[in-house]
Amino acid sequence: MRYQYKTRGTCAQAIAFDINDNIIRNVQFFGGCNGNLKAISILVDGMSADDIAAKLLGNDCGGKGTSCADQLAKAVLAAKEQEANK
Repeated sequence: MRYQYKTRGTCAQAIAFDINDNIIRNVQFFGGCNGNLKAISILVDGMSADDIAAKLLGNDCGGKGTSCADQLAKAVLAAKEQEANK
């Protein structure tokens, strides 16, 4: 299933990815720090939503209280819940 998440409080405006049986693939950020977000996308490809959340949830950028990585963690948890309710 392809999932799209509208971010809050970050330079990236949205995140899209595929989730299948709790595994995340093809992460794509829209906006934000291009090089860093491409790296995050590659690093998390093939990881479970739980592992991504465990590593990235709560990551802060510049005192904003969130970051693109934190928003990705929130997005994969929301997608996991939606996938479970299908």
